[in-house]
Amino acid sequence: MRAPGWTAMALLAGLGQGVAWADTPREAPTAMGAAGPVVTSAAPDSVAVSVYRDTDRGADAAMELSFLGGYALITETRVVDIPAGRSVLRFEGVAAGMLPESALVAGLPAGVREKNLDAALLSPHSLYGGAFGRPVTLRRIDPKTGATREEPAIIRSAPDGAAIVQTRAGFEIADCGPQKDQLVYDGLPQGLNARPTLSVAVDAPRAARARVSLSYLAWGFDWQAHYVLKLAPGARSAEMTAWVTLASSDSTSFPAAQTVVIGGRPNMETQRGAQVETPDLVMRCGIYPVRGGRPELVPVPPPPPVPVMAMPAPMMADIMVTATARKRVEPVTVRQEALGDLKLYRVPMPTTVAAHAQKQVALIAARPVKLQLLYKADVFGDTQLHPRVAVRLHNRKADGLGMALPAGKVSVWQPVRGATFPAGEGSMADKAQGEEIDVEVADGQKVTLQVRAAEPAPGRRDVRAELTNANPWPIRFEGRVPLFAGERIVTSSARLGRKNGLPLWVVTVPAHGRVQLRFAARAPS
Repeated sequence: MRAPGWTAMALLAGLGQGVAWADTPREAPTAMGAAGPVVTSAAPDSVAVSVYRDTDRGADAAMELSFLGGYALITETRVVDIPAGRSVLRFEGVAAGMLPESALVAGLPAGVREKNLDAALLSPHSLYGGAFGRPVTLRRIDPKTGATREEPAIIRSAPDGAAIVQTRAGFEIADCGPQKDQLVYDGLPQGLNARPTLSVAVDAPRAARARVSLSYLAWGFDWQAHYVLKLAPGARSAEMTAWVTLASSDSTSFPAAQTVVIGGRPNMETQRGAQVETPDLVMRCGIYPVRGGRPELVPVPPPPPVPVMAMPAPMMADIMVTATARKRVEPVTVRQEALGDLKLYRVPMPTTVAAHAQKQVALIAARPVKLQLLYKADVFGDTQLHPRVAVRLHNRKADGLGMALPAGKVSVWQPVRGATFPAGEGSMADKAQGEEIDVEVADGQKVTLQVRAAEPAPGRRDVRAELTNANPWPIRFEGRVPLFAGERIVTSSARLGRKNGLPLWVVTVPAHGRVQLRFAARAPS
């Protein structure tokens, strides 16, 4: 096999979906026509990948691995030999989800005249479809003797359905008899590429070796943070760890990449380029071979029953490399940096951003943090409900934090008789240093809030709220008091605070106890 050659052999359905190189080398076609000699850069010398989150995905929503909505800024460095005059420079191995209009090429002897993403990838399906009406070689293998016979043929059907070819003897369907048939293609159809390729047309006043920087945006990437809190006895502190998971649905891998993830909400457009797809080549026997005449259609037998198969496994996450420090094994932790109003989290070592895969790295190594458990609900309407259990943290160094925290899910675990069990899961938005963090994780089944409202007069609401605690320990409760537009509280049985513009009922309910609140609200007359 000659890797630089362009002639390929593809096997039909039933014989495999692989694509192999044949022996006759051919010149690679140019995506821009006769634009001078072609210079191909097979791979970057170094690459950096910066992944931006999908801004339309909420902090409580998981990444949709089959359709990632985030972006990546990819910067590659390549060394290329540019000939004098007009030529075409091909960057192979770029991201399949590249937005070619975003590509910036720096370091060339002269400016870029034209850019084009050659997105039609080589596959059995595209190879067969591109060879319609072209001569091929029909290779037939007798399964009993192993003898091989070859004859010229012309493809006369589309890649979906029966593989109809025309030979000297007439029309036939390939791979539909006792022999095993293969098609050998004499050359690569125009526009097909083994890997996603960016082509640029350049004019150089003289030949030169250039160190070129290629930067572009590509969609099909995303990342998310996940926090784990293991409560200490008494629930006044916890051990906190956090992880960053980045994912790629692109078909290109970026080995040994300098990788960062970007936190915050950058202003990004949602328009995307077309994703490169490579459908399977599936051939069916629907025509018997006919020698010397028109093919005769025959009924297609029903397919065999589909075997029961296990559900496909999710994309595998890479095992994070760890570094041994003394006798402890510490996870590799990202380093936080500022990026304007955004935050940048850098993986401190080169890592592979693999195609169709996930990778995980520590955001926060295990550390003790102070926290508070409380119950939260809105004191409104005429209802009975269980307030939500919330975990409150303060993002400050005195409480064990004091860093910008990206949005993500929060899992809370609690000790029970020497074991640790999940207590609930919530989410939080991006939090800056110094902010208060409330994460609601579960319903408080042993705490009940009953609210009764009456309107004794127009424009007046009388509300009675009763809070019952069935736990054998006291609990702290915070209840927001929503008001209609223009309303104000005129009387209250307890002093109310204020938070985010609304009255707030803060109370401690003793074990197996209950407390009440009565207030009246009046609208402007």
